[in-house]
Amino acid sequence: MTPSDEVSLLGLGPMGEPMAANLIRELGSLTVWNRTPERAERVVSLGARQATTPAEAAVDVVLTVLPDLPQVEALLPGPGGLLAGWRARDVTRPVLVVHGTVSPVAVREFAARLAAEHGVRVVDAPMSGGVPGAERGELSLMIGGDESAVESLAPVFDAVARTAVRMGGTGSGQLAKACNQIVVAGTIAALCEALTLAELHGLSRADLLTALGDGLAGSEVLRQKAERWLNGDYSGGGSARNQLKDLVFARDAADDAGAPSDVVDLLLAQFDRVVRAGDGDLDHSALLRTITR
Repeated sequence: MTPSDEVSLLGLGPMGEPMAANLIRELGSLTVWNRTPERAERVVSLGARQATTPAEAAVDVVLTVLPDLPQVEALLPGPGGLLAGWRARDVTRPVLVVHGTVSPVAVREFAARLAAEHGVRVVDAPMSGGVPGAERGELSLMIGGDESAVESLAPVFDAVARTAVRMGGTGSGQLAKACNQIVVAGTIAALCEALTLAELHGLSRADLLTALGDGLAGSEVLRQKAERWLNGDYSGGGSARNQLKDLVFARDAADDAGAPSDVVDLLLAQFDRVVRAGDGDLDHSALLRTITR
């Protein structure tokens, strides 16, 4: 990435919007696009330029903050797509960053195809840290891709993340995120069962969370989710549905490598219950609500 390179961000959901705000502050300029245009109002007020189609956002570096790879692929074709936009601007070696959590196998195949057919360099950079981390510009990025392409993105990653680690080639960032999601889901599930056990024996939920938080059981998960468990507000945040999707990717990666997946299988069952109960769009900490019904 050179000082003259332009950057755009596509997908202004709970993570994308605060990331865009931090990019504007750090880089000075940013083009944004969202399927629902109204979601861009805040970042436009901060100085972003709003594109009406992905083609208008097809600049040197394109960041996508979308739930899965099919949504990224849908941005590419047609007269309003990224590929047409890059051709119109004569951008011959664009960088496409996939910030969403997707299949490690699928993103490797996607990257190989785009490189061979269109000269697009794909970097996978899934995130951890949740909405609070995105708002503070303190995400943790697990990155996969060509080393020179990843190095060139340092100004972008510095604007949104506290930690950015290149794990290896394309797809390795997603594999690291799958590992991350096993730990996150496992921690949530353990805390939900612990809270249920404590309350059935008459202990205070608030007291237990305080005690756990100041001991070895303390974690970023506990710190971020404690208030939800205290007030029962599970709106927004990282959804249980996406947690389930990420665990499927983790199990697929385990199956591909012949790795153990006993814990993953248990967690899949837990979060499948949340989705089946109709709570899939709530924060994944709503597992507590499911298991206490």
